[in-house]
This record gives sequence, structure tokens and C-alpha cells, in this order.
Amino acid sequence: MDKKTVRDIDVRGKRVYVRVDFNVPLEDGKITNDTRIISSLPTIRYLIDQGARVILASHLGRPKGEYNPKYSLDPVAERLSELLHRNVEKAGDSVGPQVKERISLMQDGDVLLLENVRFHKGEEKNDPEHIKQIAELADVYVNDAFGAAHRAHASTAGIAQYLPAVAGFLMEKELTIMGKALSHPERPFTAIIGGAKVSDKMEVIENLLNKVDCLIIGGGMANTFLAGLGNDMGKSLIEPDKLQEAKSLVDHAAQKGVRLLLPVDLVVADRFAADAAHSVVDVGDVAKDRMALDIGPKTIALCQKAILDSKMVIWNGPMGVFEFDAFAKGTNAIAAVVAEVKGTTIVGGGDSVAAVEKSGLANRMTHISTGGGASLEFLEGKILPGVAALNDK
Repeated sequence: MDKKTVRDIDVRGKRVYVRVDFNVPLEDGKITNDTRIISSLPTIRYLIDQGARVILASHLGRPKGEYNPKYSLDPVAERLSELLHRNVEKAGDSVGPQVKERISLMQDGDVLLLENVRFHKGEEKNDPEHIKQIAELADVYVNDAFGAAHRAHASTAGIAQYLPAVAGFLMEKELTIMGKALSHPERPFTAIIGGAKVSDKMEVIENLLNKVDCLIIGGGMANTFLAGLGNDMGKSLIEPDKLQEAKSLVDHAAQKGVRLLLPVDLVVADRFAADAAHSVVDVGDVAKDRMALDIGPKTIALCQKAILDSKMVIWNGPMGVFEFDAFAKGTNAIAAVVAEVKGTTIVGGGDSVAAVEKSGLANRMTHISTGGGASLEFLEGKILPGVAALNDK
């Protein structure tokens, strides 16, 4: 990685503003998954050990630039205190005189969590005056929020104009592992792309066709490819304006010599519901009143062989409607076989990460990315603003 990290800078006695991604799922004010908090601990502990005054900043949800108690970081402060075995105080705001005063009282090794940065409109607007207010709080900037690195916001990119800016350990890990996958992959290299909409992932597929040996396409997006090749898909989710583009990608894969695997059989249902009547049919035999909600057993077998033959696998997006048990078999089967790969396995994107965690196989993957949209844009080959803003080595 060609960006400076926390190892490259002296932080002792300095006020260090750390942008983390504590955008965790909440139910009734309780955190239901603390993976993102746990992922930030190595950076936070390192800074504490180095005698920094650690100022943590994060967003949570989409409060649209206004204070909303539903999106307060209070539950995060509580969980972080438990994980660090020390009291983590939480400020009542993310900028302003009271925050500056609280920071002035910090001692070396102290940790302070600021309130949700998105309670201010200037955050998402990357407003110059708001950026200055943030920069006044610290001497050094550390970005450890890969999940927000695709946003050019005040706390993810703007602040780097005023302070020395380096990557935290989680950011470094994400960029190193995913960067190596795209620049120097172990071969055979297979990418598995799923999810509902093909429009979200056209550019990812286009970029990956220049890098992979095998591309597996599943989920709702496979319907658009199958329809583009002339198959009647009944009531299945299809993006009509993407049919030609999908067919072009199939042709492009053939020209590149990339093996492209599309479903050969499907689990179809009479409606989109957990208890819908369902059956397995070959592609081409989808009835007018049926919709495809998962890949079938023949497709699973084809995918399993291709995946097990691989030395590197990137997986982004589920193979079906995995939230419903009846249509989770494809996704679960892919998770199980990716876990068996003798090589590097990378899982990125919110739904595929959720599927892997639900299947209990997360600890058998080489790397589980904390970035949903950021992972996608990285796989597209885009420059991420939060990464570009960091100081080069």
C-alpha cells in the first residue's frame, strides 16, 4: 500500500482524530452486530499504547443533517467501553466549543467518542467551514473507516486538507488484501457476483472481466442476463433497460476467454414470500406465473467445482433471497464451498457478509470486508476519496 499508516507518524501527546465506521445495526437501541466496532480495535489500542489522545468520529444511519436521538452513538460508547475494558466518554456533539473544551482536558491515552458526525449538514456537503471546525479539534488525522471511504465528506476526506493524514490498520488491511486481489491475483481467480440488481454491478463486472479466469453470476441480477440471452423469465425480477448491456457482457467474457457461469436451473415460486409454493426448473422452463428466487442444485454443483478449482475467490452478493430459508440454499452452499478453498477468499458487500455470518463460516474466510459500497467501488477500479486524501509514503 502506497499510503502512510499510523506506524509512520509520531502520535505521543497529540490529539488524534480517528474516523471509524461505527455504522452498526440497532434494534430497540441495542447493537445487533458489533463487527465494525471490533474491526477498529487494533487501531484504537495501538494509539492508546502510543500515548495519543484518541478522538473517535463516526456516522450512524441517515439523520439528514439534524439531531435525531434514534441515531445517537450512545450504545456504541457503551459497547466500546466493554471491549476496551475502560470508560469511553461520549461528547454531546461532534464540533463546537464544548467539544473543544472536553478535548482540552484529555490526557495521553484517553479515548473520547464524538456524537454522530451526520447530525451536521456540513458533513455530507463537505462544507469548507465545517471542515475547519473539525480540523481545529486535532493535530493528526487517521482514517480507519473503509466502509465510508467512497464518500467525499468532511470527516472522510475534507479534514485531510488541514492535518497530516494516515491510514489506520483496518483501512490498510482492506486496501492491501483487496488491492492484491485485483493487481496480483493468485490463479485460477474466480469472482462470484450476486444480489438483486444488475444495474448496481455492471461496472464491477466490466472491470473484473479484465482480471478473473471465471465469473459466476447469481441472484436476481442473473435473471436479466438470462432474459438478455432470450429466456422467458416469467414474473422474475428483470431490468428491461439492461438486457442489451447484459448480453454484451456475456459476449465480452467470451472474447476475453473468461469462463462465465450463469444459472442452468432455478428455484421458482408463485410469489415473493417465505412460505411461497416453490419448485426447481431448468432455465427456459420458467412458467409465466413463476419467479426465480434462488439458484438450483445443478447450478450449485457447477459453481462448487469452479470455486474449488480456484486459488483466489472474491464474493459479492447472495445467490438468492437468502432472508427466506426456502430460498437460501444456493447462498449457503456457496458460502460452504468458499470456506473450503485452499487459497485466498474475500467476501465483500453487506448481504454476502450477512449470509456468511448467518451460516457461521465467517472465521473460515481470509478476509471479510467492512465496506459495502466502498468494496463495490474498489472492485470497479474507482479511486475512493477517503483513500486518495491520505498522505503518500
